[in-house]
Amino acid sequence: MAEPRIAIDHVSKSYGAHRALDDVSLTVAAGEFVALVGASGSGKTTLLKTINRLISPDAGTVRIEGEDAGAQPPHLLRRRIGYVFQDIGLFPHLTVAENIAVTPKLLGWDKPRLAARVDELLDLVALPRDWGARFPAALSGGQRQRIGVARALATQPNIVLMDEPFGALDPLTRDALGEDYRALHERLGLSTVMVTHDMTEALLLADRIAVLAGGRLIAEGPPQALARSDDPQVADLLAAPRRQAARLAERLGGTA
Repeated sequence: MAEPRIAIDHVSKSYGAHRALDDVSLTVAAGEFVALVGASGSGKTTLLKTINRLISPDAGTVRIEGEDAGAQPPHLLRRRIGYVFQDIGLFPHLTVAENIAVTPKLLGWDKPRLAARVDELLDLVALPRDWGARFPAALSGGQRQRIGVARALATQPNIVLMDEPFGALDPLTRDALGEDYRALHERLGLSTVMVTHDMTEALLLADRIAVLAGGRLIAEGPPQALARSDDPQVADLLAAPRRQAARLAERLGGTA
């Protein structure tokens, strides 16, 4: 069996008396898209941030492509892992091209290589190449998030972490970006871990969904398996998508 790209093994994290993560184990295979879901405070973002050492666990290990993440300098580890934020985090004083090229520039890439990679990434996220000269303020929210995705992919990582990446966007833009990112994920053979509060988004995009509650992993599996779960907390998460699907089918004259 191939070694997973991400292996989280019995990870725990506490903040004073609060147990943010409690003995969580999870793997992510090459090419797999995993969504982390659960109520606010369930530990989703804390778990995500242990992968690239933005948070160090109190116990347990995280291995990235077979290597102990805790034994690697954090800044070097993070350069190997793409990260997409909800608030995007583009530098307003830098152009689109300069934002995309931040990490490659830190790695010492020369100007021709940087320029070629920026053009390649703008093509990849379906934006015109000449937009590289624009500043973030001139772009819509969806366009800025596409730049955020391009920046995360700049150094050709095998792993991309996404923290509520589309949560601030309008529904149409959110849906389109989700589909476009999923296509990129498959095209590039990425391993993606995405935190989302939107269960419908998780069901539509992820190969596997991990459900957290109170810092513990209470269920995980493909959408079809979770739909059959008798766990009441999983059922609660699925209730809204089921209601929406039933109402939509009724309004369109079909059946749920």
